[in-house]
Amino acid sequence: MKNILIFLFGFLILGCQSKKEEAVTDSKTITESVITLTEAQLKNASLTTGNLEKKSVSSVLKVNGQIDVPPQNLVSISMPLGGYLKSTKLLPGMHINKGEVIATMEDQQYVQLQQDYLTTKSRLSFAEKEYDRQKELNQSQASSDKVYQMADADYKTLRITLSALGEKLKLININPNVLTEKTISKSVNIYAPINGFVSKVNVNIGKYVNPADVLFELINPTDIHLNLKVFEKDITKLSIGQKLVAYTNNQPENKHKCEIILISKDLSVDEHSADVHCHFENYDKTLLPGMYMNAEIEVKSNDALTLPEDAIVAYDGKEYVFVVMDKTNFRIAEVKTGTSENGFVEIVNGDKFSNKSIVIKGAYTLLMKLKNKSDE
Repeated sequence: MKNILIFLFGFLILGCQSKKEEAVTDSKTITESVITLTEAQLKNASLTTGNLEKKSVSSVLKVNGQIDVPPQNLVSISMPLGGYLKSTKLLPGMHINKGEVIATMEDQQYVQLQQDYLTTKSRLSFAEKEYDRQKELNQSQASSDKVYQMADADYKTLRITLSALGEKLKLININPNVLTEKTISKSVNIYAPINGFVSKVNVNIGKYVNPADVLFELINPTDIHLNLKVFEKDITKLSIGQKLVAYTNNQPENKHKCEIILISKDLSVDEHSADVHCHFENYDKTLLPGMYMNAEIEVKSNDALTLPEDAIVAYDGKEYVFVVMDKTNFRIAEVKTGTSENGFVEIVNGDKFSNKSIVIKGAYTLLMKLKNKSDE
């Protein structure tokens, strides 16, 4: 038992020493903030120093979205009274012109509707004459008021019925003004309401469709735009009329110039992002609705304290600069960087380094010497 206790005690001591050594090893980072160079080292390092400069820096906001079609340019074609599809030549991607016949429907209810209209029209002609006759007789006291009122009611009822039937005929593209008993047809045409192209075909020949069914979807490409998703923190950086460039993943070198035309005032619940609608300056027909795109928006310029990119050194996930203390001594200091443009980097905490000389060339040489010094 005594031997076991001695063994455990020794094991604990070794474990503690091991952890202590591990901690020492892990702590081999930059523990000293000042490095001193000899005259020879200073000469070999070829350091260049300078001060923070105030420059106008414009940042680029990178977002993504997809090509969208405004509701007024996306048309769903349906048959208000239903029916069977007799013929169509449409295929997805096909171009169509406004007024062009895109499909033919047939159904016996079309025949019935035309029959009802012409029958009502004939009865209305008789009712109108009867109304005029009863009106004259009533004025001369030759007929009772009741008979006159019944003639008036019949005449007005038929006028209402004829008008309603005429509107139903217009729904299926039949002109009631030219309809006669010789032009009654079981088939009616569907005409393209816009110039554009076909995006979807949801029916086939012989299929019966209900009034609520969408037969085709048409797109007018003249106002296709780009719908971008922009996060809440970046919305205030944007404005109407702001320029940007967009490109696809497949052709990133092909830049499409756009302009912001609308910024949504409503944020999505999940992502806290808003829709930003952009118009293409020159729409490329190869860009199709639903296609994903990346965009780069140049945010308004602002004056900022900057340093050359060579002055910034990165180590262990942080960024540093070397501040000149005197001719041979340099102190490392952490910086917070912002936007980069034209070889210069915005220093967010630049006020801490006002009127201080910074190493703007050779900073990595100092970093290596400082790391070596910490490892010794």
